[in-house]
Amino acid sequence: MKSSNSNPIDFDYQGIVAWSDNYIKDQKEWGGILQEASPVILTTIYAELVVEGSIVASKWNILAAKRHLNDLKRQDDPNYPWKFDEEKAWRPIRFIESKCKPSKGDFDKLVLQPWQHFIVGCMFGWVSKATGKRRFRESLIFVGRKNGKTTLESGLAEYMAGFDGENGPNVYFLANSQKQSRILYEESKAMIEASPWLKERFVPNVSEIRYPKTNGKIVAMSAEKNNKDGENLHFGVFDEIHEYQDYALINVMKRSRGTREQPLIVYITTAGSVLDGPLVNFIEQGQDTLSNYEDNINERTFYYLAQLDNPNEANDPRLWIKANPNFGLMQIADMINDYKTDRKSPRELADWVTKQFNIFAETDEMSFITPETLKLNERVIDLDTLDFKDCVGGYDLSDTEDFTSACLEFPLEDGSIFVLEKSWIPQARYDRDKNPERIREWKKNGEIEIIPGNYVDYTYVLDWFKTMSDKYNILKIRFDPAKALRLNKELEEAGFETEKVRQGFFTLGGPLQNFKELLLDGKVVFNNQKIFKWYLNNVRLRQDRNNNWLPTKQSQSRKIDGFAAALDAHVSVIDLLVRPDDGDFEMPEYHSFNDF
Repeated sequence: MKSSNSNPIDFDYQGIVAWSDNYIKDQKEWGGILQEASPVILTTIYAELVVEGSIVASKWNILAAKRHLNDLKRQDDPNYPWKFDEEKAWRPIRFIESKCKPSKGDFDKLVLQPWQHFIVGCMFGWVSKATGKRRFRESLIFVGRKNGKTTLESGLAEYMAGFDGENGPNVYFLANSQKQSRILYEESKAMIEASPWLKERFVPNVSEIRYPKTNGKIVAMSAEKNNKDGENLHFGVFDEIHEYQDYALINVMKRSRGTREQPLIVYITTAGSVLDGPLVNFIEQGQDTLSNYEDNINERTFYYLAQLDNPNEANDPRLWIKANPNFGLMQIADMINDYKTDRKSPRELADWVTKQFNIFAETDEMSFITPETLKLNERVIDLDTLDFKDCVGGYDLSDTEDFTSACLEFPLEDGSIFVLEKSWIPQARYDRDKNPERIREWKKNGEIEIIPGNYVDYTYVLDWFKTMSDKYNILKIRFDPAKALRLNKELEEAGFETEKVRQGFFTLGGPLQNFKELLLDGKVVFNNQKIFKWYLNNVRLRQDRNNNWLPTKQSQSRKIDGFAAALDAHVSVIDLLVRPDDGDFEMPEYHSFNDF
């Protein structure tokens, strides 16, 4: 729901003011901005409006909304363990709106907006059918600055300290520094002081806020505190974890939940500059979970990831709500004018992109595939139709202590390709994986093999190719020469023709573009192997000075070994697709990635 088809970034000051006033008016008229507390819970209504496009949202929050709606459909299944309890979802919302008072500004009451109904409703409303206890143990709320994070944190902390039905609940404001955690603590204290109802029931002092009726307490804690053992967390709010360098405080608080029946940890943050810390990993896990709904990854973690979908959207304020769900309550005209000035400075622009639009800027990389493109490639074929068909092998050994992959790629008669992929990891690597449930699913499907010990013996790869050669006509096996000399020699001794693939822009750029074109045309068949889909999702692109591209992984934890093996094989499969003497089809000409 937009107030104009024109981009306000192009207007003069008066035009921006007029557009902003009209935008706010439109939002208030249809309920995008609430001035009074809603008489009904809006969790599901918000999700429906996001999915239908009436509320502009990031691609990840569209998927989060779909996750909620899909879960609602599944709750009627007797084998599905969760259900949505509207009363439990609404209880903390009603508490915040009726009992809490803002400590700053000219407002005399708090009104939670539809997006906050979605977050709070999901966190508290999804419960176990068997026990009625909360489904979500953790929640990542990723939003731009000035979106009311501190107020929401304080309201939830007070609810959890006295009104969640827990005896002796310990509530923690957690931050990287004691100064930051004290800011949250003081805001909660000020909110209590502003509400006569809360002031009668809570006892705030310098070091903790107590709720005598439940023996609950609210305290501030940071990574700077030396001795954190013995804590017993019922509710914890980690603020601005973009500053965290490691998991020390996070792990301590996670371990302290042991005796609690339904503890909840919430991470509320904007983006930041620490690219190898916990936040980036949490966001990747969230994107993985939301992109692969059917895999039930991180089923007990809630994600709300508000960010622009790409940096170019920064120049269109109509899309800023993607990263700033409270956009309609902000000083919109001032924001737009400030941005128009600040974007002229690279330093200021970087701060806007990171803090206001929640993008970890990576100027030399781009995504290889989208969920929409993946859906074009869900065709399934009968493997028996490939018996004794021509194919090309590829393998990527990576490190022996990590993922190792091999594949066969078949050219099909309609110009498509079929990829048959197999991976291996050592037991030690499996034991430390963040999502072992997913690997177990891959193992069940025969897509990965867990090897005893600390490393992958490459004999497994050799034996796999031997077994496959009994069924398929393997014309040759292409490989990255790094770390492959011994295996290549053994393959040759076993009678296979092998050929190196130099890992450079010149060698792989063309095949990479062609593979992308096949994906866009829906011509990559892999029988929905989940691990190969994971590999594809993990690929990002690196560009050289001549606009050539190479694949790279999105982060250290996001593996692309199976795709690397397929790309090595594809170097030769391209020739099989062309078949100039056949005349049935030709390989499409290469395009620039900018065309996509």
